[in-house]
Amino acid sequence: MVHVWKNFPGNPASQHQFGRAARKRLEEARDHILDLLGAKPTREGDRLIFTSGGTEANNLAILGIALARTEGMPGRIIISSIEHPSVLRAAETLVDWGWRLDTLDVHPNGVVNVESLRRWIDPQVALVSVTTANHETGVIQPIAEIAAICHSHGVPFHTDAVQAVGKMPVSFRDFDADAMTVTPHKFGGPLGIGALIVKRGTPLRPILFGGEQQDGLRPGTESVALAVGMETALALAVAELQDNVARMTALRQEFEQTLKALIPDLIIHGEEAPRLPQTVNLAIPGIDNQFLFTALDLERVCCSIGSACSSGSPEPSPSLLALGIPREIVKSSLRVSFGPKTTAEELRTAAHTIARVSQQLRKHVLR
Repeated sequence: MVHVWKNFPGNPASQHQFGRAARKRLEEARDHILDLLGAKPTREGDRLIFTSGGTEANNLAILGIALARTEGMPGRIIISSIEHPSVLRAAETLVDWGWRLDTLDVHPNGVVNVESLRRWIDPQVALVSVTTANHETGVIQPIAEIAAICHSHGVPFHTDAVQAVGKMPVSFRDFDADAMTVTPHKFGGPLGIGALIVKRGTPLRPILFGGEQQDGLRPGTESVALAVGMETALALAVAELQDNVARMTALRQEFEQTLKALIPDLIIHGEEAPRLPQTVNLAIPGIDNQFLFTALDLERVCCSIGSACSSGSPEPSPSLLALGIPREIVKSSLRVSFGPKTTAEELRTAAHTIARVSQQLRKHVLR
Protein backbone atom coordinates (compact mmCIF):
# COMPACT_ATOMS: atom_id res chain seq x y z
CA MET A 1 0.00 0.00 0.00
CA VAL A 2 2.88 2.38 0.78
CA HIS A 3 4.35 1.59 -2.64
CA VAL A 4 1.04 2.56 -4.27
CA TRP A 5 0.76 5.80 -2.29
CA LYS A 6 4.28 6.75 -3.39
CA ASN A 7 4.13 5.63 -7.02
CA PHE A 8 0.46 5.99 -8.07
CA PRO A 9 -0.66 9.35 -6.64
CA GLY A 10 -3.21 10.11 -9.36
CA ASN A 11 -6.99 9.98 -9.18
CA PRO A 12 -7.91 6.83 -11.16
CA ALA A 13 -10.82 8.72 -12.73
CA SER A 14 -8.53 11.40 -14.19
CA GLN A 15 -7.46 11.27 -17.83
CA HIS A 16 -3.89 12.55 -17.43
CA GLN A 17 -0.92 10.19 -17.27
CA PHE A 18 -0.92 9.94 -13.46
CA GLY A 19 -4.62 9.11 -13.48
CA ARG A 20 -4.19 6.54 -16.23
CA ALA A 21 -1.37 4.82 -14.32
CA ALA A 22 -3.51 4.68 -11.18
CA ARG A 23 -6.44 3.31 -13.19
CA LYS A 24 -4.27 0.58 -14.72
CA ARG A 25 -3.07 -0.54 -11.27
CA LEU A 26 -6.63 -0.43 -9.90
CA GLU A 27 -7.97 -2.61 -12.72
CA GLU A 28 -5.12 -5.09 -12.26
CA ALA A 29 -6.11 -5.42 -8.61
CA ARG A 30 -9.79 -5.77 -9.54
CA ASP A 31 -9.17 -8.60 -12.00
CA HIS A 32 -6.78 -10.40 -9.66
CA ILE A 33 -9.32 -10.27 -6.81
CA LEU A 34 -11.99 -11.69 -9.12
CA ASP A 35 -9.66 -14.50 -10.17
CA LEU A 36 -8.69 -15.34 -6.57
CA LEU A 37 -12.37 -15.56 -5.61
CA GLY A 38 -13.28 -17.83 -8.50
CA ALA A 39 -15.03 -15.22 -10.62
CA LYS A 40 -14.49 -14.26 -14.24
CA PRO A 41 -12.39 -11.14 -14.94
CA THR A 42 -14.30 -7.95 -15.65
CA ARG A 43 -13.68 -8.15 -19.39
CA GLU A 44 -15.49 -11.53 -19.45
CA GLY A 45 -18.55 -10.37 -17.60
CA ASP A 46 -18.34 -10.56 -13.78
CA ARG A 47 -18.09 -7.18 -12.09
CA LEU A 48 -16.29 -6.30 -8.88
CA ILE A 49 -17.62 -3.11 -7.36
CA PHE A 50 -15.42 -1.59 -4.66
CA THR A 51 -17.29 -0.20 -1.65
CA SER A 52 -16.41 1.24 1.76
CA GLY A 53 -16.84 -2.18 3.40
CA GLY A 54 -19.09 -5.21 3.78
CA THR A 55 -22.02 -3.21 5.11
CA GLU A 56 -22.22 -0.97 2.05
CA ALA A 57 -21.75 -3.96 -0.27
CA ASN A 58 -24.62 -5.81 1.40
CA ASN A 59 -26.84 -2.74 1.16
CA LEU A 60 -25.97 -2.35 -2.51
CA ALA A 61 -26.81 -6.00 -3.15
CA ILE A 62 -30.13 -6.04 -1.27
CA LEU A 63 -31.47 -2.66 -2.35
CA GLY A 64 -29.75 -2.46 -5.72
CA ILE A 65 -30.77 -5.88 -7.06
CA ALA A 66 -34.26 -5.88 -5.55
CA LEU A 67 -35.18 -2.43 -6.87
CA ALA A 68 -33.70 -3.18 -10.30
CA ARG A 69 -35.72 -6.39 -10.54
CA THR A 70 -39.03 -4.65 -9.83
CA GLU A 71 -38.17 -1.35 -11.54
CA GLY A 72 -38.60 0.41 -8.20
CA MET A 73 -42.03 -1.00 -7.40
CA PRO A 74 -42.71 -2.92 -4.14
CA GLY A 75 -42.02 -6.62 -4.39
CA ARG A 76 -40.94 -9.60 -2.30
CA ILE A 77 -37.58 -10.63 -0.85
CA ILE A 78 -36.41 -13.67 1.12
CA ILE A 79 -33.50 -13.74 3.60
CA SER A 80 -32.52 -16.08 6.41
CA SER A 81 -33.15 -15.34 10.08
CA ILE A 82 -29.40 -15.39 10.84
CA GLU A 83 -28.22 -12.64 8.51
CA HIS A 84 -25.78 -9.91 9.49
CA PRO A 85 -27.52 -6.65 10.51
CA SER A 86 -26.39 -4.99 7.27
CA VAL A 87 -28.51 -7.48 5.31
CA LEU A 88 -31.41 -7.54 7.77
CA ARG A 89 -31.71 -3.75 8.09
CA ALA A 90 -31.52 -3.27 4.33
CA ALA A 91 -34.33 -5.81 3.89
CA GLU A 92 -36.37 -4.10 6.60
CA THR A 93 -35.93 -0.80 4.76
CA LEU A 94 -37.64 -2.41 1.77
CA VAL A 95 -40.48 -3.40 4.11
CA ASP A 96 -40.80 0.27 5.09
CA TRP A 97 -41.20 0.99 1.38
CA GLY A 98 -44.07 -1.49 1.04
CA TRP A 99 -42.19 -4.68 0.29
CA ARG A 100 -42.92 -8.15 1.66
CA LEU A 101 -40.11 -9.85 3.58
CA ASP A 102 -40.07 -13.60 4.22
CA THR A 103 -37.51 -14.95 6.66
CA LEU A 104 -36.20 -18.51 6.43
CA ASP A 105 -36.09 -20.40 9.72
CA VAL A 106 -33.02 -22.23 10.93
CA HIS A 107 -32.47 -25.71 12.34
CA PRO A 108 -31.27 -25.90 15.98
CA ASN A 109 -27.75 -26.70 14.71
CA GLY A 110 -27.60 -23.33 12.94
CA VAL A 111 -28.16 -24.47 9.35
CA VAL A 112 -30.83 -22.72 7.28
CA ASN A 113 -33.96 -24.78 6.60
CA VAL A 114 -33.66 -25.28 2.85
CA GLU A 115 -37.09 -26.93 2.65
CA SER A 116 -38.77 -23.72 3.77
CA LEU A 117 -37.12 -21.96 0.81
CA ARG A 118 -38.45 -24.65 -1.55
CA ARG A 119 -41.97 -24.03 -0.21
CA TRP A 120 -41.88 -20.25 -0.36
CA ILE A 121 -39.95 -19.34 -3.48
CA ASP A 122 -41.62 -18.46 -6.77
CA PRO A 123 -40.59 -16.44 -9.84
CA GLN A 124 -42.09 -13.28 -8.33
CA VAL A 125 -39.41 -13.12 -5.61
CA ALA A 126 -36.99 -10.30 -6.41
CA LEU A 127 -34.00 -11.66 -4.47
CA VAL A 128 -32.89 -14.31 -1.98
CA SER A 129 -29.97 -13.62 0.36
CA VAL A 130 -28.37 -16.19 2.67
CA THR A 131 -25.01 -15.78 4.41
CA THR A 132 -22.16 -18.16 3.54
CA ALA A 133 -21.22 -18.64 7.19
CA ASN A 134 -22.92 -17.07 10.18
CA HIS A 135 -21.07 -14.18 11.80
CA GLU A 136 -21.73 -15.38 15.37
CA THR A 137 -21.70 -19.19 15.34
CA GLY A 138 -19.49 -19.75 12.30
CA VAL A 139 -21.95 -22.34 10.96
CA ILE A 140 -21.50 -22.86 7.21
CA GLN A 141 -24.59 -22.82 4.99
CA PRO A 142 -25.41 -24.97 1.90
CA ILE A 143 -24.89 -22.08 -0.52
CA ALA A 144 -24.68 -24.02 -3.80
CA GLU A 145 -27.90 -25.89 -3.00
CA ILE A 146 -29.71 -22.66 -2.15
CA ALA A 147 -28.45 -21.01 -5.35
CA ALA A 148 -29.74 -23.95 -7.42
CA ILE A 149 -33.20 -23.63 -5.89
CA CYS A 150 -33.26 -19.90 -6.64
CA HIS A 151 -32.13 -20.32 -10.22
CA SER A 152 -34.70 -23.04 -10.88
CA HIS A 153 -37.28 -20.28 -10.35
CA GLY A 154 -35.35 -17.55 -12.15
CA VAL A 155 -34.59 -15.70 -8.91
CA PRO A 156 -31.19 -14.05 -8.28
CA PHE A 157 -29.23 -15.15 -5.21
CA HIS A 158 -26.86 -13.09 -3.04
CA THR A 159 -24.55 -14.38 -0.33
CA ASP A 160 -22.64 -12.45 2.29
CA ALA A 161 -19.27 -14.23 2.31
CA VAL A 162 -17.53 -11.73 4.59
CA GLN A 163 -16.90 -14.24 7.38
CA ALA A 164 -15.91 -17.08 5.07
CA VAL A 165 -13.06 -15.78 2.89
CA GLY A 166 -9.72 -16.93 4.26
CA LYS A 167 -11.35 -19.55 6.51
CA MET A 168 -12.82 -21.91 3.89
CA PRO A 169 -12.68 -22.33 0.10
CA VAL A 170 -14.77 -19.58 -1.51
CA SER A 171 -15.50 -19.67 -5.22
CA PHE A 172 -18.05 -17.39 -6.83
CA ARG A 173 -18.47 -19.82 -9.73
CA ASP A 174 -18.80 -22.90 -7.50
CA PHE A 175 -21.33 -21.11 -5.29
CA ASP A 176 -23.19 -20.09 -8.48
CA ALA A 177 -24.27 -16.90 -6.72
CA ASP A 178 -25.43 -13.84 -8.64
CA ALA A 179 -23.80 -11.50 -6.12
CA MET A 180 -21.33 -11.99 -3.28
CA THR A 181 -20.04 -9.65 -0.58
CA VAL A 182 -16.45 -9.69 0.69
CA THR A 183 -14.31 -7.38 2.82
CA PRO A 184 -10.56 -7.67 3.49
CA HIS A 185 -10.28 -6.78 7.17
CA LYS A 186 -11.59 -10.30 7.87
CA PHE A 187 -8.57 -11.89 6.18
CA GLY A 188 -5.74 -9.58 7.21
CA GLY A 189 -6.34 -6.69 4.81
CA PRO A 190 -7.12 -3.01 5.39
CA LEU A 191 -10.22 -1.49 6.93
CA GLY A 192 -12.34 0.87 4.89
CA ILE A 193 -12.85 -1.17 1.73
CA GLY A 194 -15.11 -4.01 0.65
CA ALA A 195 -16.51 -5.32 -2.59
CA LEU A 196 -19.61 -6.72 -4.22
CA ILE A 197 -19.07 -9.27 -7.00
CA VAL A 198 -21.95 -9.30 -9.47
CA LYS A 199 -22.51 -11.92 -12.16
CA ARG A 200 -22.94 -10.77 -15.73
CA GLY A 201 -26.56 -9.97 -16.52
CA THR A 202 -27.63 -9.43 -12.91
CA PRO A 203 -29.67 -6.21 -12.74
CA LEU A 204 -28.36 -3.62 -10.27
CA ARG A 205 -29.29 -0.07 -9.33
CA PRO A 206 -26.96 2.32 -7.53
CA ILE A 207 -27.84 3.41 -4.00
CA LEU A 208 -25.32 6.29 -3.96
CA PHE A 209 -25.24 9.14 -6.46
CA GLY A 210 -22.88 11.86 -7.61
CA GLY A 211 -20.37 10.34 -10.01
CA GLU A 212 -19.83 7.90 -12.85
CA GLN A 213 -17.11 5.77 -11.27
CA GLN A 214 -17.58 1.99 -11.56
CA ASP A 215 -20.17 2.41 -14.33
CA GLY A 216 -22.17 4.70 -12.08
CA LEU A 217 -23.06 1.79 -9.80
CA ARG A 218 -20.88 3.05 -6.95
CA PRO A 219 -19.84 6.68 -7.40
CA GLY A 220 -16.88 8.10 -5.53
CA THR A 221 -13.14 8.08 -6.05
CA GLU A 222 -11.70 4.59 -5.66
CA SER A 223 -8.70 4.14 -3.35
CA VAL A 224 -6.00 2.35 -5.33
CA ALA A 225 -3.95 1.69 -2.18
CA LEU A 226 -6.86 0.05 -0.36
CA ALA A 227 -7.69 -2.04 -3.43
CA VAL A 228 -4.09 -3.24 -3.68
CA GLY A 229 -4.04 -3.94 0.06
CA MET A 230 -7.16 -6.07 -0.41
CA GLU A 231 -5.62 -7.85 -3.39
CA THR A 232 -2.39 -8.63 -1.53
CA ALA A 233 -4.09 -9.85 1.64
CA LEU A 234 -6.42 -12.06 -0.41
CA ALA A 235 -3.53 -13.58 -2.35
CA LEU A 236 -1.79 -14.46 0.92
CA ALA A 237 -5.00 -15.82 2.47
CA VAL A 238 -5.70 -18.06 -0.53
CA ALA A 239 -2.11 -19.32 -0.72
CA GLU A 240 -2.04 -20.15 3.00
CA LEU A 241 -5.65 -21.35 3.27
CA GLN A 242 -5.07 -25.10 3.61
CA ASP A 243 -2.39 -24.76 6.28
CA ASN A 244 -4.28 -22.07 8.17
CA VAL A 245 -7.56 -23.99 8.21
CA ALA A 246 -5.87 -27.15 9.49
CA ARG A 247 -4.02 -25.22 12.18
CA MET A 248 -7.00 -23.15 13.34
CA THR A 249 -9.29 -26.19 13.39
CA ALA A 250 -6.85 -28.00 15.68
CA LEU A 251 -6.58 -24.92 17.90
CA ARG A 252 -10.36 -24.60 18.11
CA GLN A 253 -10.78 -28.25 19.07
CA GLU A 254 -8.15 -27.98 21.81
CA PHE A 255 -9.69 -24.71 23.05
CA GLU A 256 -13.17 -26.23 23.25
CA GLN A 257 -11.92 -29.42 24.95
CA THR A 258 -10.06 -27.36 27.56
CA LEU A 259 -13.13 -25.25 28.26
CA LYS A 260 -15.38 -28.30 28.57
CA ALA A 261 -13.01 -29.87 31.09
CA LEU A 262 -12.95 -26.66 33.14
CA ILE A 263 -16.66 -25.75 32.77
CA PRO A 264 -18.77 -28.96 32.75
CA ASP A 265 -22.06 -27.22 31.81
CA LEU A 266 -20.52 -25.25 28.94
CA ILE A 267 -22.66 -25.01 25.80
CA ILE A 268 -21.15 -24.54 22.31
CA HIS A 269 -23.67 -23.27 19.78
CA GLY A 270 -23.66 -24.99 16.38
CA GLU A 271 -21.21 -27.61 17.63
CA GLU A 272 -22.69 -30.43 15.52
CA ALA A 273 -22.78 -28.46 12.23
CA PRO A 274 -19.97 -27.63 9.79
CA ARG A 275 -18.29 -24.50 11.17
CA LEU A 276 -15.55 -22.07 10.32
CA PRO A 277 -12.32 -23.11 12.03
CA GLN A 278 -11.75 -19.96 14.07
CA THR A 279 -15.14 -19.15 15.63
CA VAL A 280 -16.51 -20.44 18.93
CA ASN A 281 -19.84 -19.24 20.29
CA LEU A 282 -20.20 -20.48 23.85
CA ALA A 283 -22.66 -20.11 26.69
CA ILE A 284 -21.99 -20.42 30.41
CA PRO A 285 -25.44 -20.81 31.99
CA GLY A 286 -26.28 -18.49 34.85
CA ILE A 287 -23.74 -15.80 33.96
CA ASP A 288 -24.76 -12.53 32.31
CA ASN A 289 -22.69 -12.15 29.16
CA GLN A 290 -22.25 -8.40 29.64
CA PHE A 291 -20.64 -8.95 33.05
CA LEU A 292 -18.49 -11.76 31.66
CA PHE A 293 -17.45 -9.70 28.65
CA THR A 294 -16.39 -6.77 30.85
CA ALA A 295 -14.50 -8.97 33.33
CA LEU A 296 -12.66 -10.77 30.52
CA ASP A 297 -11.75 -7.49 28.85
CA LEU A 298 -10.08 -6.39 32.10
CA GLU A 299 -8.12 -9.67 31.95
CA ARG A 300 -7.02 -8.88 28.36
CA VAL A 301 -9.23 -11.56 26.80
CA CYS A 302 -11.03 -9.78 23.96
CA CYS A 303 -14.26 -11.41 22.79
CA SER A 304 -17.71 -10.20 21.79
CA ILE A 305 -21.38 -10.53 22.66
CA GLY A 306 -22.54 -10.30 19.04
CA SER A 307 -21.38 -8.86 15.75
CA ALA A 308 -19.24 -5.73 16.02
CA CYS A 309 -21.87 -3.83 14.01
CA SER A 310 -24.52 -4.47 16.67
CA SER A 311 -22.31 -4.46 19.78
CA GLY A 312 -24.03 -1.34 21.12
CA SER A 313 -27.42 -3.03 21.21
CA PRO A 314 -28.74 -4.22 24.59
CA GLU A 315 -30.93 -6.83 22.91
CA PRO A 316 -29.98 -10.55 22.91
CA SER A 317 -28.47 -11.90 19.69
CA PRO A 318 -31.16 -12.37 16.99
CA SER A 319 -29.00 -15.05 15.35
CA LEU A 320 -28.92 -17.19 18.48
CA LEU A 321 -32.62 -16.63 19.23
CA ALA A 322 -33.35 -17.83 15.68
CA LEU A 323 -31.82 -21.20 16.59
CA GLY A 324 -34.51 -21.65 19.24
CA ILE A 325 -32.03 -21.19 22.09
CA PRO A 326 -33.74 -20.08 25.32
CA ARG A 327 -33.40 -16.36 25.98
CA GLU A 328 -31.57 -16.88 29.26
CA ILE A 329 -28.92 -19.00 27.50
CA VAL A 330 -28.55 -16.41 24.72
CA LYS A 331 -27.91 -13.78 27.40
CA SER A 332 -25.11 -16.00 28.74
CA SER A 333 -23.39 -16.39 25.34
CA LEU A 334 -20.10 -15.00 24.03
CA ARG A 335 -18.27 -15.26 20.72
CA VAL A 336 -14.55 -16.02 20.77
CA SER A 337 -12.58 -15.88 17.54
CA PHE A 338 -8.93 -16.04 16.58
CA GLY A 339 -6.67 -15.95 13.55
CA PRO A 340 -3.73 -17.66 11.85
CA LYS A 341 -1.21 -16.02 14.18
CA THR A 342 -3.00 -16.98 17.40
CA THR A 343 -0.90 -19.43 19.41
CA ALA A 344 -1.95 -22.53 21.32
CA GLU A 345 -0.54 -20.97 24.49
CA GLU A 346 -2.68 -17.86 24.04
CA LEU A 347 -5.81 -19.98 23.67
CA ARG A 348 -4.93 -22.11 26.72
CA THR A 349 -4.47 -18.93 28.73
CA ALA A 350 -7.79 -17.60 27.41
CA ALA A 351 -9.62 -20.84 28.29
CA HIS A 352 -8.27 -20.87 31.86
CA THR A 353 -9.06 -17.17 32.25
CA ILE A 354 -12.63 -17.67 31.04
CA ALA A 355 -13.08 -20.54 33.50
CA ARG A 356 -11.58 -18.62 36.42
CA VAL A 357 -13.57 -15.45 35.77
CA SER A 358 -16.77 -17.47 35.30
CA GLN A 359 -16.25 -19.20 38.63
CA GLN A 360 -15.73 -15.84 40.34
CA LEU A 361 -18.90 -14.42 38.78
CA ARG A 362 -20.89 -17.48 39.80
CA LYS A 363 -19.74 -17.11 43.41
CA HIS A 364 -20.80 -13.47 43.28
CA VAL A 365 -24.25 -14.43 41.93
CA LEU A 366 -24.69 -17.09 44.63
CA ARG A 367 -24.04 -14.48 47.32
